[in-house]
Amino acid sequence: MTLEAQQVRNLDVSKAEELSKKTTEGQEIISEISRLKYRMARDHELESIPQDGDILVAEYNAELESLKQMSRNTWFKAPWLYAEYRLIRSYFNQRAYWRGFDPFYTQKEEMFKNSGAAIYQIATTMYELESEKVKLQEDPGKLEVLFREMIQMCLWLDLSLLTHLSPSDIEHLQTVGKEAQEARSDFILRDDQGAVWNYIMTLANQGERLDFVLDNDFVFADFLVTYTPYFSKVVFHPKLFPWFVSDVTPTDFANTISSLLSTAFFPPNSVTSPDSMVTRWKNYIDKGIFTLATDLSDGQKMTEFWNGPWPYWNMNELAPELGQWLSGSGLVIFKWPVSTPFPTAIGR
Repeated sequence: MTLEAQQVRNLDVSKAEELSKKTTEGQEIISEISRLKYRMARDHELESIPQDGDILVAEYNAELESLKQMSRNTWFKAPWLYAEYRLIRSYFNQRAYWRGFDPFYTQKEEMFKNSGAAIYQIATTMYELESEKVKLQEDPGKLEVLFREMIQMCLWLDLSLLTHLSPSDIEHLQTVGKEAQEARSDFILRDDQGAVWNYIMTLANQGERLDFVLDNDFVFADFLVTYTPYFSKVVFHPKLFPWFVSDVTPTDFANTISSLLSTAFFPPNSVTSPDSMVTRWKNYIDKGIFTLATDLSDGQKMTEFWNGPWPYWNMNELAPELGQWLSGSGLVIFKWPVSTPFPTAIGR
């Protein structure tokens, strides 16, 4: 046997051994999750988070101890913020081959690829707006029409929670155009677009900052920075690790750009407009016009709050830097359930 052949054989054996170890660890994780499901179904007590080398372990356990003192530390009685994915995260973190694993990654990637046709359609629209850029900035009426269209596009593009839909269902919902948007208006529970636009118009030529919380809506951000006179910088606030399939992580942020720049992502024989849009986003990132919050000074510390067990009304007390940062923004965009008044959520 030649030296090269022996090296290949040793490499194959090493890979097989690693795969075997990873499989064993995966089986252990499945077993722990099965045990957790059993305890959840029988309203057992919430277990402490083990020291897994990740953030906020002591903080979570202190909150769980407080719940115990109030006899609210079981799965049926605990507030949902305290009964989150953090314990499952520790199952992965305690394994060498699974540490930091995102269980939603495959689902997000598939959903993203299934939205390729809609993303291409939006990219083409953005490309066509380029020739009208100066006229648009001088005509608030036209900008408002496009603003409403852009919100609708982004609303129906963000279908990551609708996991029961087929790719054809998603493509139908994501069809753009005035008639399509009007047909879907009945599905919107609350519409404050007019009030938001009236506020945005007061920000003209002030170089204001826009903050997206737990979302990476590049299209909407691009529209507001590139084609309107209201914003000059956008900061995207991710979660360091996800609770839900829709939570944006730093890895998701980076992968969005690399995926869209891939020649395999968009439909075959497409024109250069998608590449133009995504290249602009990359340039904005390079210049700091688009910024991930974790890249800011104290950004890592600010970002930890989103993975904590606390409601937003504790932000100024527990994460004052984050509260001050958001208070200084021209506009902050959250994903928000219409059933909870926002002033209530932030303790006002």
